[in-house]
Amino acid sequence: QVQLVESGGGLVQAGGSLRLSCAVSGRTFSNYAMGWFRQAPGKEREFVTGISRSGSSTDYADSVKGRFTISRDNAKNTVYLTMNSLKPEDTAVYYCGAGRSGRTTRVIYEYAYWGQGTQVTVSS
Repeated sequence: QVQLVESGGGLVQAGGSLRLSCAVSGRTFSNYAMGWFRQAPGKEREFVTGISRSGSSTDYADSVKGRFTISRDNAKNTVYLTMNSLKPEDTAVYYCGAGRSGRTTRVIYEYAYWGQGTQVTVSS
């Protein structure tokens, strides 16, 4: 049984930082790409960032480029999202997804498993 468990969300002031973690169990973590998506109230889930299975390739949505960094530790079966210079519009539930292949992708249907989500709230 594949499980993804996110942690690290919370309330932060604009300009602040947070680091999210997503621990994966039940599959060979290093074989698959990982990604982070977010969903704000009343909006669809949107791509934030993705990382290939080796970590050599990353992709970012324009809205977070230069502020967010995705990384992974294959020895710990964990993917991270470091978020700096947070803005109120970053407020959302953040989900990590485990890909169906080793390539990073923005396509939501190419993620096979999802975590339960962690709330990030940025106050102005």
